[in-house]
Amino acid sequence: MAALELHTSLSHAPELERPASLVFDLDPGPPADIVLCCQVALWLRDILASHGLTAFAKTSGSKGMQLYVPLNTDGGYDATKTAALGLAQRLEREHPDAVVSTMEKARRGGKVFIDWSQNDQHKTTVNVYSLRARPRPTVSTPVTWGEVDACLLAKDAGLLVFEAGTVVERVDKQGDLFAPLLTLEQHLPPALLEGVEAPTVDPSQRKAAWARRRELEKARQP
Repeated sequence: MAALELHTSLSHAPELERPASLVFDLDPGPPADIVLCCQVALWLRDILASHGLTAFAKTSGSKGMQLYVPLNTDGGYDATKTAALGLAQRLEREHPDAVVSTMEKARRGGKVFIDWSQNDQHKTTVNVYSLRARPRPTVSTPVTWGEVDACLLAKDAGLLVFEAGTVVERVDKQGDLFAPLLTLEQHLPPALLEGVEAPTVDPSQRKAAWARRRELEKARQP
């Protein structure tokens, strides 16, 4: 079935309504690439750090990257989605030439779309260490902030492209850079939720997501 990619929920069973992490999916619109994603990631990291939150970065294994903020505490998707939307809108106001927070593809050219909507019980994000279904065996790979800085400074997107064999070597040398996502407990500060209108979810999109999930489950059955 060529089922290489693993896209997983932000929740852990059995508490499916409680996200374990807050995520920012950074999607560059051509001609922008992961280099601009690095800049946006650093802006987000600094804002989150000012609220006492530690974030971790990984490549998507494709053209973009993601930021994860481990929570592992009480709280629901309404809060994480609202916080992600608020920060996306803030960066769009502060850096309108580099960031967009709305989903219209016509507005994404040369900018990074911060997809806040991934913070949803009914959506999945490519899992760390997942292979991607591409001609080269690229992998969604955790990276250090030093590597993010270096990619931005060199303006070389190739610095953050990792294939399967390289990732295994990185884990042998560095360990699992994403291990803290399983144990680090952090709380969303109320300041990140203030003044943000909670986003609405189109019921038809939610229904379609559940339909796709049922189709995948049927396809996996022997």
